[in-house]
This record gives sequence, C-alpha cells and structure tokens, in this order.
Amino acid sequence: MHPASSVIIFNTFSGLGFGLLFWLGLGALVPTGLSAFIWFAIAYLFAVGGLIASTFHLGHPERAIKAFSQWKTSWLSREGVCAVFALVVMAIYGAGLVFTNTRLGLIGWIGGLASLGVVFTTSMIYTQMKTVPRWRHWTTPAMYLILALGGGALLGGQVKIASVLFIIAGILQMYAWGTGDTRLAASGTSMATATGLGHIGQVRAFEPPHTGTNYLMREFIHVVGRKHADQLRIIVIGLAFILPIILLLLPHHHVFAALAVLSHIAGVLTLRWLFFAQAEHVVGLYYGKR
Repeated sequence: MHPASSVIIFNTFSGLGFGLLFWLGLGALVPTGLSAFIWFAIAYLFAVGGLIASTFHLGHPERAIKAFSQWKTSWLSREGVCAVFALVVMAIYGAGLVFTNTRLGLIGWIGGLASLGVVFTTSMIYTQMKTVPRWRHWTTPAMYLILALGGGALLGGQVKIASVLFIIAGILQMYAWGTGDTRLAASGTSMATATGLGHIGQVRAFEPPHTGTNYLMREFIHVVGRKHADQLRIIVIGLAFILPIILLLLPHHHVFAALAVLSHIAGVLTLRWLFFAQAEHVVGLYYGKR
C-alpha cells in the first residue's frame, strides 16, 4: 500500500491522544484547574489533530460527514461515531476537573473506555480487509491498542506502566512482522486466483496489463526491499521501545522524559510507514508485482 503521510500522521498521533485520554479517564492522573486544562489540551491536540489529518487522504474531504451514516456496516463510520462520543464525554469529564476540581468517576471511565474503543475501531478498518493478508490478523488490533496504551502512559508520566507495555509491544511487533511476512503466501492467493485464469493452467505474466501506472498501482502497490525493511524494523524497535525505556530509567529529569516521548513518536511514525509500505495488497499479483 502507498504510505500516505496524512494517514501515517493520523494513525500515530490519534492513538497517542486517545491513549492519554484513556489514562486520564481512568484516573491514573487526576490534574485539576489549569493543570487539567493543559493535560486535556495535549490529549485533544493529538487526538483531534490526528483525525483531521486523516481527512486529507479523502478524495472529497467535504463529504466526510456522510461517513457517519454507515455505522451498521462500516468500521470507518463506527470510528467516527465512537470518536465523537468519546471526545464529548471526555470534554464533560475534563470540564469537571478544570472548573470545579471535581472528578466525575463514572463519566471518566465511560469516556476512557470509549477512547480505547476509537483505537480499536481504527484498527478494524485494516484488520477486516481480506485483500491485505498481512493486516487480517489479531496482531493488528492488539498492536494498535498496546501502542495507544503505552504511548498514552508515556505522555501521562506513567513510567512503570509505559515501560512494561513497551516491552510487550516490542515482542508482539516482532512476532507480527515474522508471521506477517508469510501471510500472503499462506492465504492461497496467487497470480492464478488474481486473474481468474487458474482453471486453464499455470499462469504467469507475459506483459504488464498497462503501459503506464494507474490509480490501483499508485495506491495499492508499494514494494520495499527486504534489506531496507530489516533496517527500518531495527530502527522502529530501537526508537519506539528500547530508547524510551532507557531514558525513563535514568534519574528523573524532564529533558529525558521529553526525549523519550520524541523517540517514541519517531519510532511509531516509522512503524506506521512500514505498516502501509509492506502491506501486500493482492491486486499487486495481477500486475506481477508480488
């Protein structure tokens, strides 16, 4: 798949924002007054900013509102509905902390769980795609959720929780890569099934279907060399998980904490780029690109 920058930004920062809202809602940190306003402003900046970034990948961003009407069948629509619900509920919860120094516990729990629900619905947009075997696996929603929880904990200063979640995330991500590399071949999809000519005999590409590129080739076919992919995976593990843990273990200092956040964000941005760049859409078989 073509790794569009707007979608990479959306998947990275919205997860961080909603992850922080989850921990705020559950009461892992209970700021009040101006402090609460700052914490919620950071969470909303990431969450809403990520959602806005995603609209730039739409052919007609002005029609985004129509997506809300398809919630019965579309995970994209469910994501939008869940996001609006979570943001409204958490705004009510945050207002109590900012203006009255009051923690509305039940509302916080509802808003926190709804925030995690937004991350899950986002992950299911990709998990439900039969045309991308690498994504169609339980590790896709698992990684989305654990990255949101770990990143949110990191932003919220929950050092021990973030460290444990990053260790789990690093191990799970390596497992996802290892199994994902064989998933297209294991799916049984081939040039024969892609062209529908398998009943005739062995199928191979004689000439490309087109003399030039088209929309499908631009959006759904992106090939990353194995050597480059391996190097980027090492960078992801180092920046997103190992370096933040090391920085968090150093004597408490705001500079180290800020560096840990920046390192994690850089690592997750790289991870998301790989997530799309290595997604072997089966349409690539038709064009002889797999």
